[in-house]
Amino acid sequence: MARIFFGIDHFLQTKQDKTKRWGLVTNDAVFTHDFVPVRQALLKKGFQLVRLFSPEHGLQVVGADGAKMAHQTDALTGLPVFSLYGDNLRPPAEVLQDLDGILFDLPDVGVRFYTYIWTLSYLMEACHAAQVPLIVLDRPNPLSGNLALAEGPMLDETQAASFIGRWRIPIRHSLTIGELTLYWQKHRFGDALDLSVYQVQNWKREQFFQDLGLPFVPSSPAISSVETLLTYPALCFLEGLHVSEGRGTAFPFRVCGAPWMDGLVLAKAFNDSGLDGVKARPFSFIPSEGLYKNQACQGIMLHVLDVATFRPVYVGLYLVGLLKKRYPAQLQWANYPTHVNKTGTRHFDLLTGTPAVREALEEDGDQFFNQIRDLTGVGDWLEKTKAFLLYQ
Repeated sequence: MARIFFGIDHFLQTKQDKTKRWGLVTNDAVFTHDFVPVRQALLKKGFQLVRLFSPEHGLQVVGADGAKMAHQTDALTGLPVFSLYGDNLRPPAEVLQDLDGILFDLPDVGVRFYTYIWTLSYLMEACHAAQVPLIVLDRPNPLSGNLALAEGPMLDETQAASFIGRWRIPIRHSLTIGELTLYWQKHRFGDALDLSVYQVQNWKREQFFQDLGLPFVPSSPAISSVETLLTYPALCFLEGLHVSEGRGTAFPFRVCGAPWMDGLVLAKAFNDSGLDGVKARPFSFIPSEGLYKNQACQGIMLHVLDVATFRPVYVGLYLVGLLKKRYPAQLQWANYPTHVNKTGTRHFDLLTGTPAVREALEEDGDQFFNQIRDLTGVGDWLEKTKAFLLYQ
């Protein structure tokens, strides 16, 4: 198998003006192909990095989910770090005006409600307004770039726009960050943004993370394993319910449980549903933090058996439907306060990107199962993105 070279490797191989002053949006989860931190690799090559910018979870990738992050100084380089998950989500003009360009290199998990792509969206707006060139250093989509596996709902910008989904894309978008940026450049800015994308070399669209022969590095505290990458888009919906998604355990986003559940019964119901590519087993746990802290919970753990047939969004919504059917009294909508949504209201709607899923559940729980296929449709997403694909 050909070795993967990231966008940063491609950028470092090309001739660049070393007199330019750069800003870099990054964190400790991104490296070159030979495992050098991106900011360190740029400095070693003689680039003038002036300022770093960090997303949610901070430069060190240790901040709690939704916790406000402060500005800091980077211990590795001594550079100032401007937080884009603090008082400013969009970098103000004064921190861009002394820069000749901005480099963006962050990991992504291929899911709409993962916030790094929305930090990118604010950065695009800021660079457009300040007329500062933006360079995106691309990385593989760990859920593959197979657009046949894309899953909605498509975001309803009028009813569910937030920092976990600002613009109309599906939940599982099947693009790389670079491709997504090119799509937004055309559809949000009419090409009026000075944008360059440095491609990954030797990545194929059908490849999942586990096909790449790369070491796994958590992109955020709760994305703790390769298995979590696969089940995150299924079980993150539980944040909007009074159900534990496994925070405070060794298995965040791999388990579903509550003190009032029967894991044996739920696992049987899930497996009897015949969902493709996945099985559940009964699982008991005691979260050390978060919902149901220090309480004994029963539930299930998901095991993905076939990544090619597993549809995580469909499975996640099907599971919510099962919970609604079996535990109608206990299953309640939950607030999920974060720095960008102080009250935490409507979190389930913001995750799904539309009130339609919640409304369908509330209207008729039995009929909901027949509606999931339509709810997770992506409309003309494949056709609209075709012109922006960088990889075969």
